[in-house]
Amino acid sequence: MDSSVTSTEFTATDAPVRIPGPATPYQGDIARYWDGEARPVNLRLGDVDGLYHHHYGIGDVDDTALGDPQDSEYEKKLIAELHRLESAQAEVLLGHLGDIGSEDTLVDAGCGRGGSMVMAHQRFGCKVEGVTLSAKQADFANRRAHELRIQDHVRARVCNMLATPFETGRAAASWNNESSMYVDLQDLFAEHSRILKVGGRYVTITGCWNPRYGQPSKWVSQINAHFECNIHSRREYMRAMADHRLVPQAVVDLTPDTLPYWELRATSSLVTGIEDAFINSYKDGSFQYLLIAADRV
Repeated sequence: MDSSVTSTEFTATDAPVRIPGPATPYQGDIARYWDGEARPVNLRLGDVDGLYHHHYGIGDVDDTALGDPQDSEYEKKLIAELHRLESAQAEVLLGHLGDIGSEDTLVDAGCGRGGSMVMAHQRFGCKVEGVTLSAKQADFANRRAHELRIQDHVRARVCNMLATPFETGRAAASWNNESSMYVDLQDLFAEHSRILKVGGRYVTITGCWNPRYGQPSKWVSQINAHFECNIHSRREYMRAMADHRLVPQAVVDLTPDTLPYWELRATSSLVTGIEDAFINSYKDGSFQYLLIAADRV
């Protein structure tokens, strides 16, 4: 047990914590990938209000807010709308965490640049610990926490989400927001089960391939190659949770809710070349966008 990570030691003077390097060559590759990532689609959207996300959006597009595509301000409005949909996605995830108090500690596994952590603290007033393999992301997230003067409550660490430094049973809730496709699910849920208190809530929002399709489609293979990840099936999530005392309380298919985001993004200047793979796989049923909320028993 590492006493340096207890809440009483979580102070403004703490330096970013770096756990010794990635455990596998693959994790080293992922760390380098995200250390070098600077896509406009992530940074320009975050510039809208200072919440920097690394996930996608849900909800209907507000055509009134977008206005006339011929307007010189249209692209700026489109970026703001994409960002609104991404923040709406994070709000849905946070809304499934249950009854969180200001004295609780939450864990964001794969925290990116920290947008969801900031939103969680603003919503609940609690402490939020994030972990990422990317030193660049952790430093960015910690800078934002200092700028917002919430560094006593929000902190990112550079470490493997499969072997975190947190005390057993410490977390009231934890989540993965589009980060579980980078790890083995058995190892991931074993760690979440360890750090969660009994009765604590785990939530993930993730893309997964649909077992009813038979095998991962060509679109899923393209997404894997683009992000250097390994998308799991819906069945694998359920099996691994059951193996580690995580009992699903809600399974929500968000696929219809995320399509408007992707269709809007495909019309923007921020396209990355992967938009069609998402749109086509969601439409043909080979890929699903799911929220799973589970309690630790």
